[in-house]
Amino acid sequence: MPQQSQIIPAIRTRQAACGFLPRLPLPGTIADDHVAIADMADAFGVTHRTLHFYEEKGLLSAERLGPMRVYGESDIRRMTIINACREIDMPIADIQDLMEALSASVSQEDAARIFEEALQARKRELAAQQSILRRQMQRIGELIESVAQGDDAERLALPPIHLSPIEIKCLAFMAEGYPANRIAGLMDMDLTAVLTLESGIVRKFNGHNRFQAVAKAVLMGFVSAD
Repeated sequence: MPQQSQIIPAIRTRQAACGFLPRLPLPGTIADDHVAIADMADAFGVTHRTLHFYEEKGLLSAERLGPMRVYGESDIRRMTIINACREIDMPIADIQDLMEALSASVSQEDAARIFEEALQARKRELAAQQSILRRQMQRIGELIESVAQGDDAERLALPPIHLSPIEIKCLAFMAEGYPANRIAGLMDMDLTAVLTLESGIVRKFNGHNRFQAVAKAVLMGFVSAD
């Protein structure tokens, strides 16, 4: 098995070969080179552990500047792509495949084409998931209607649900399919706070996950089905 000291240079060599990347805007709070890990995490709204995870997967490679871990311009640009992909909940394996394809791009136009194809593929996946979710929501509606017609309808009816303004806002983003880290950015909140907020919403709708909570919220009129 290769040693860690052998793996990291190999990662850097592979990243250096990536001459073309899609041109995405950088966060306004970040410098364009030699960014410390704390500043990198703050700029992209992730944790230090997340950055370490990306390094373990060969997506990023921090350098050493004395005792500090720093990221260069290439890694900052790579992180904009990784972060954009994670905002649409693209699996890590697909991101790895995307970065591998980009490393073989022969021009800026080629890189843009590769990135667009990956986005279109993800869009098709989300459309399929949306179709499944709509069928599940329809089935939930049928079950609720069936229960309402039974002798035990009153006993099984859901209790009134009261949501605060911030919960309503968060629920709307959940219904749009945004992952928690994206909602945190849109609501200018810490990721941990958003996860806690989501858990509370799921619990209020007596759901097992965010999809069930959203489905019930639509059926109860909290969210438009359009």
